[in-house]
Amino acid sequence: MEVSRLDFYIGLSLAVSSSAFIGTSFILKKKGLLRLAGKGSMRAGQGGYAYLKEWLWWAGLISMATGEAANFAAYAFAPATLVTPLGALSVLVSAVLSSYFLNERLNVHGKIGCLLCVLGSTVMVIHAPQEEEVASLTAMAEKLRDPGFIVFAVCVVGCSLVLIFAVAPRLGQKNVLVYILICSVIGSLSVSCVKGLGIGIKELFAGTAVLKEPLFWSLVICLIICVSVQINYLNKALDIFNTSLVTPIYYVFFTTSVMACSAILFKEWLRMTADGVVGTISGFLTIILGIFLLHAFKDITFRWDSLPLYLRKGPLGFPWGQRPYLAVPSHEAQAEGEITFPREGSSKEDWGTHQRPP
Repeated sequence: MEVSRLDFYIGLSLAVSSSAFIGTSFILKKKGLLRLAGKGSMRAGQGGYAYLKEWLWWAGLISMATGEAANFAAYAFAPATLVTPLGALSVLVSAVLSSYFLNERLNVHGKIGCLLCVLGSTVMVIHAPQEEEVASLTAMAEKLRDPGFIVFAVCVVGCSLVLIFAVAPRLGQKNVLVYILICSVIGSLSVSCVKGLGIGIKELFAGTAVLKEPLFWSLVICLIICVSVQINYLNKALDIFNTSLVTPIYYVFFTTSVMACSAILFKEWLRMTADGVVGTISGFLTIILGIFLLHAFKDITFRWDSLPLYLRKGPLGFPWGQRPYLAVPSHEAQAEGEITFPREGSSKEDWGTHQRPP
């Protein structure tokens, strides 16, 4: 039990550090590209490769590689249901750092979105399912032979082929969901491959001869195919549709498919209590809402001072404007333009009878 709990915390630490490295990598790369633009070098969008000589860009690339390696390793220790949703923290890190180092203002929606991402991630960590122990490729092979997972895998492959060859040629250019569905459905299998390879590499460092196992190399080949398909169709989606639309939708569908695959393959949800299931789902939905707010409204200029007057505090500290609201009996109410406030020391009979000075 102690070993299992230790593995869980190691996986959690790797997942969080992965998000930090990946989120930071976007900022470093952007800073490097901006420095090149300031020097007058040909920009990457125009076909230039001057960024290869910029150390900030290389720092961003190394940070990205470190983050992906940490994310890969996290799957060997923690449930995929926990690791995958925590990828949303990379969006949060990137958004916060960009407001400090790239002068990209984070509006009210973005700040609320960041808060919701942190809150949802915390809830998911607290209620994360403890998956069934899979400590070797042999145990992984038994899981992969489960009839439930075989049916799921066949459905995934079948749906992907239909989307790729029947739906994408006709609707891919018009509907953002087509390419994203292909990436998300295939992504559930790629994460399963990553999980198996992570366990295999963990065994390799322990001295087990996993390189002789056919399953290890089968997982490698399957992962290469799945990742290639994902990259291809994700690039198509980003090329045609707005990034602020693609990113949150892809996160929702990809994470949902991974959680479904993990539940079928490892069956960790079967041993969860009712409050654990509700907490995990609630945390995931909270992260989705935070991601939506971060991306959907990031180009909208919205500040606290743009709120309606009755929602802001006035100079006297009252939230309804510059003067307090005073209830006036209906039989004594006058026209709005004639109502003033009595002077200090006035009697109650004088209430509402004073005239506004010209």
